[in-house]
Amino acid sequence: MSADIWEEIVACRRRGEAAALATIVSTQGSTPGKNPMKMLVRGDGTFVGSVGGGCLEAEVWEHAKTVMNTLRPMTVEFSLTEEDYPDSGLICGGKLTVFIEPVTLASVHVFGAGHVGAATARLAREAGFRVRVYDDRPDMLERAGLDEATECVPGDFEQTATSALGGDLDLVVVVTRGHHDDERVLRCLAAASRAPGGKPPRFLGMIGSRAKRTQLLERLERDGIPKDWTDRVVSPVGLPIGARTAPEIAVSIVAQLIAVCRGEGMGGEAERRERAAAAAGAAGPPRSAPDRAP
Repeated sequence: MSADIWEEIVACRRRGEAAALATIVSTQGSTPGKNPMKMLVRGDGTFVGSVGGGCLEAEVWEHAKTVMNTLRPMTVEFSLTEEDYPDSGLICGGKLTVFIEPVTLASVHVFGAGHVGAATARLAREAGFRVRVYDDRPDMLERAGLDEATECVPGDFEQTATSALGGDLDLVVVVTRGHHDDERVLRCLAAASRAPGGKPPRFLGMIGSRAKRTQLLERLERDGIPKDWTDRVVSPVGLPIGARTAPEIAVSIVAQLIAVCRGEGMGGEAERRERAAAAAGAAGPPRSAPDRAP
């Protein structure tokens, strides 16, 4: 059973599927599970292994979903008594502690291998993300100076954008060489995520000014892309740190991706409106990154 769990962890990581590993780290008294029994919970709710079965396993499963969403590990203690679980029939009376940890890396998909895209890809790799970089100019991918662990995907965006979605932890950053190509990528992503079996990325950020965002997304909505999808687009992408150079913008973008993975905010227009309303009158509008890096 243990070997099956390790193999399935590798499979989940290759698929980019969210998963969390629960391990019994200590027990006291009589318990159905013993240290170090393990259970791997997948993003679709299925699992491999066991930590003792019954209502305990159901509670661990619920906590594992939280860990998958926040990518933060947690330690949970359980008292296995009839008082704690009145409908379970538990009478063993023991206690156990379970450590639950995320085991899947978030995948960062960077569209554009220019100055900002390459810098973002390099920094995202250093931060521990899986990284794929897309560009319709193979020579730009070759000159980007990316390491061997970064997957480079050449080809037209209409073809390659569809491969950027499908995992539970897909984070997309659109930083192509111009507004027209940014729009092409967004249209392809919208079509892919709305197709049967498709899903939107966990995060979708685009470089540019707020004015550019408004104009571009209005065009998409006029062409039938629902507003609840366009509201997901975070632009300008990156935390408002006053970034100006390509490396500085990359820092702001990767910091935002880390915040998303740690459950510190998903971004998007809906959240932006809520935060703006809460902060009204406190300070001037946040400074944003430039529309394009030099």
